[in-house]
Amino acid sequence: MPAAGSPVGRVTRGTTGTNRLRRIDRWIARHPALRRSDDPLVVDLGYGASGVTALELHARLVRVRPDVEVLGLEIEPARVDRARAQLAAVRAGATAFAPDARVSFGLGGFEVPTGARRPAVIRAFNVLRQYDEADVAQAWRRMAARIAPGGLLVEGTCDEIGRVCTWVAIDADEADAGGPGPLPQTLTVSLRLAGLEHPSIAAERLPKALIHRNVPGEPVHAYLRALDREWERAAAVAPFGPVARWSAALKALTDAGWPLRARSRWRLGEVTVPWSAVAPGGG
Repeated sequence: MPAAGSPVGRVTRGTTGTNRLRRIDRWIARHPALRRSDDPLVVDLGYGASGVTALELHARLVRVRPDVEVLGLEIEPARVDRARAQLAAVRAGATAFAPDARVSFGLGGFEVPTGARRPAVIRAFNVLRQYDEADVAQAWRRMAARIAPGGLLVEGTCDEIGRVCTWVAIDADEADAGGPGPLPQTLTVSLRLAGLEHPSIAAERLPKALIHRNVPGEPVHAYLRALDREWERAAAVAPFGPVARWSAALKALTDAGWPLRARSRWRLGEVTVPWSAVAPGGG
C-alpha cells in the first residue's frame, strides 16, 4: 500500500511519442464534457517520459475552449522535473507551443490530486495496459470519483504512432452510481484507414478491460470479427477510397443490428458502440 499522500499506482514504461494521441485529443475537443464545463480543467494522467502529450492536448483543446487548463500528472518525480524543464522552454518561447499555454505538471496517480477542483476530463492513455485486468475496476473507480458533474474519464491505448487507438468513456453520472465500480458507456475504435488491412488490428490495442477478452464466445471478439467481415465485403467500394469502404462496412454493421453511434465520426476512421455491446461476458 502507498504511504499516506503518496501517488497511487506504479511507474509505467513511460514511452511517449509526439503527435501520438492526436485522435483521442480531437475526440475530447468535441465532447460536451469539455465544451459545457464551468471549469475546463483537463488532466493528462500518466503522460510518460515527456510532457509533450499534455502540451499537445492543450494546443488542440484551446481551439474550442480558450480557457482550458491542462494538468499533467506522473507518479515518478524525475518525469515531473523533466516536464517542468520542458515547460520552462515553452515559457521562454523556445518551442512551437504558446508561451502562455495554461499547462502545468505535478506528482500524482489514480488519486488525481487536484485539491478542491474536480477535472472536467481525465485522460489516462497507455497507463492501465501494464496492469492486470483485475486492477482495472479499482483504477476506474479512483479516477472517476474525481471528475466533476457532467465530466468524463477517458481510458485507452494506442500504438506507438497513433494510427491504432481504442478507448472507453466513463461519465460522472455512472461514476456516482455506486455498485462494484463504474462501467464505461462506450468503446471507440479509431484507425488510420489508408493502408488498413483488417480493422481487427485494433485487438492489439484494446483497453486492458477487453484485451484478454478477444476470444471466441466474448462479445468484443464477435464485434471485431463482424467488423472484419464487413470490411472485406466492402472491398468493391475500395476504388472510391478507404473512407467510402469504411462507411459502407459500418452501414452494413448497422443493418446487421450492431448499435453503432456517432455516425458523423465515421469519416475519421472512428466507430463507437455502447459498452453493453462488447462488455466481458455480455454484461
